[in-house]
Formats: sequence, structure tokens, C-alpha cells
Amino acid sequence: MSAVRDRCVVLGVTGGIAAYKAAELCRLLVGDGARVVPVLTESAQRMVGAATFTALASEPAVTSLWDDPPTAIPHTGLGQRAAAVVVAPATARLISDLRNGRSGDVLTATLLATRAPVILAPAMHTEMWEQPSVQDNIATLSERGVIMVGPVEGPLAGGDVGAGRMADPAEIAAAVSAALTPPSLAGRRVLVTSGGTREPIDAVRFVGNRSSGKQGAAVAVEAAARGAEVVLVTTEPSVEPSACLAGVRAVTVETAAEMAAAVEMEAPGADVVVMAAAVADFRPVNPAGGKLKKGRGVPTLELAPTRDILAALGAAKPPGQVLVGFAAETEDLEANALAKLRSKNLGMIVANDVSKDNVGFGHDTNEVVMYTNDGTRHHVSLTTKQQAARAVLDTVETLLAAERAETPAGASQ
Repeated sequence: MSAVRDRCVVLGVTGGIAAYKAAELCRLLVGDGARVVPVLTESAQRMVGAATFTALASEPAVTSLWDDPPTAIPHTGLGQRAAAVVVAPATARLISDLRNGRSGDVLTATLLATRAPVILAPAMHTEMWEQPSVQDNIATLSERGVIMVGPVEGPLAGGDVGAGRMADPAEIAAAVSAALTPPSLAGRRVLVTSGGTREPIDAVRFVGNRSSGKQGAAVAVEAAARGAEVVLVTTEPSVEPSACLAGVRAVTVETAAEMAAAVEMEAPGADVVVMAAAVADFRPVNPAGGKLKKGRGVPTLELAPTRDILAALGAAKPPGQVLVGFAAETEDLEANALAKLRSKNLGMIVANDVSKDNVGFGHDTNEVVMYTNDGTRHHVSLTTKQQAARAVLDTVETLLAAERAETPAGASQ
């Protein structure tokens, strides 16, 4: 279940140009089940309309301490109700006001009146972001426990490019969820793989697949949110989970051999291994060092099998470890998944039919069926990959509890 479901999230919006992206953040939080209350500053309303947020959110947008109908202390009520307060974009002024305890409007008053986690998504021009005074304010707020998401490098207002761009709304939504997620995997080490391996044909071409790495990254994000120490071995560094999630260490690889080496180094010390990567089954035997030219004719491509990483992990699995495999299928989903579960000594297999619309490779959504080694089956209807990741880790936690109960006293964990 989503950590924000049925919980009040105050969404503060300030007058940065990135305010338009806050509407998407509002939609994502509501879609995740949160009760979102937008709070817009006067400057924010010069960038976006309050009506937009009222239409998207769970309650009407709050724009003033003197809204009609009047409420004696709207900021105190919001601060007390909030499970979390997120401000996106957070301007230099808002950051300074919060650091110094200045209450100049309904948003800063709400921030000062809450004991809930506070998440800020800074957004401003590079010159402003790099000002020592701004960096000092950021450092002070971070020391006080305020969670910072971004900023990132990219296009800015006015055609400039540099640091200061607001983080992606999905990344901010994940940080809100992480702030409200109980640390049920605290003290656990989780190894996750993601993406599709690329086996070189020559210097510019490769044998690969359509895996985006999004599902594995979502599992890593969710595991970190639950307090785990996470290692993500990925071929897709562009979809690595945000650095705002403490405990995630990314290792970038390209080929099946590189992934095998990284995984086999990390796996012995992991409590959970989730092999979400789409590892190539075959590789070219003799890849060319340079680019093969079309004028030289059609090359002969001889293939050899790659190392079966999942089978090797299953054969060497230490007591108490939960090993999870993934199966992307186009037919006979259950039969193929169960065969893989048994033959590779897995605790669970997560199977999906990638021939269906909006499922699996390249999509932000997924539909999966989870089969465990105790005979249970759990179907997750089409949903976001983050929700699918939560379902996977909910089942992993059940398997961990069972493994703990069955592991003999004194056995290596």
C-alpha cells in the first residue's frame, strides 16, 4: 500500500517559473492516494492559477491567511493535519524565510506550524543557487532534518542551462512517499539489478533489448524508502534513483559479464537480491574493435551463451537470503514463470506479459503476477511501476520473516 494513501499532504507552491510543474506533482500525489491541500503564495498565483490546483487536489487551494470563508488560524490547522509538507518549487526567498523562522504568508506560517516532515524542491537560476548565502541556508535546513530534492542540471528560464532546475515531479513524489514510509527494512541490505544488458557487435552496435530499467529503479527507491541499504547494479544510469534517498549506491555496467561480476561481488552480503534486469541470453563471440562498414557486406554474427547470473545466485544462495527473479513473457506466463522459480532456486518470481498494452518494457506502468516458493500467487493489476515495486517488497518482507523463522540458530545470515 502507498505510504501516502489517505494521509494529508500540504503542497506548497511558490513564485518560481517551475510552479507549472507543481500541478503534475499534485496529480501524482492524488493518484497515489494522498489527500492533497495546495497552498499557493501570492507570487505563485502570478505563475499558475489557484483554480488549477483546486481542480486537481483533494481540497480547495489555500491562498491567504484571510481566505473566504475565514478561518481563524488556517496555518495552524494545516500544520497539525499534515503528514508531510512539500514545497515545489522552493525559491531562494522561501528557503531563507524557513531558515530564519520568518512568517510572511500562509505558506511560511504553515511550515513553521508543523511538526511533520518537510520536503523542499529548490528551483532557481544557477547564479542564485550557487550563492554562498543560499548554500548556507540549505546546509542549515538539511541539518535540521528538512529533506532536499534536487535541484538538477538542465534547461532554465530565459534559455539558460545549468544547475538549479527543479527535480522531476515523480522524483519529488517519491521523496514524499519515502518520508512517510515506515523503516520496515532498516538494517537490511538489498541488491537490485535493472535495465537491459548490451552485448557489443562492434564499436557502435550491440545486441540488446527494450528494458528501460524503470521497474528495477522503482524497487530500489522503495527499498531505500523502507530503510534498507541498497545497491543498484544498472545499465541505465539515467534512471538511477535520486541521491535524496539515503542508502542507495548505484553501480553502472553494460554487458552481462560486467553485471555478473558486480552482482557476484555484492550478493553474498545481501539479505535480498532482486534481479529485475533483462540480461541478454547470448553475446557475439568476436565483437569488432571498430565500426563494421556496410560496404564490406553482411557480417556473420556468431553467438555464445552468457553466464546465467540468476541460476548462479540460486546455487550459491546463503541461508536466510530472499532471491527474486523476473520473467518477461509473451505466452504461457504461469508455466514459464513456475519453471524458472523451481529451476533457479528462487524465493519468488515476478512475471509479466510484455505483449500486453502498457506492460513492462519502456512503460511507466506494469501488470505482474508474483509466484513464491511456498505456492502462493498474487496478481497486481495494471498500475504504476512504483506501486508494483511496493507489492513486490511487501511480499519480500513476508518471505524474509519466513526465512528468519526457518533459519537454524547460529546459521550465517
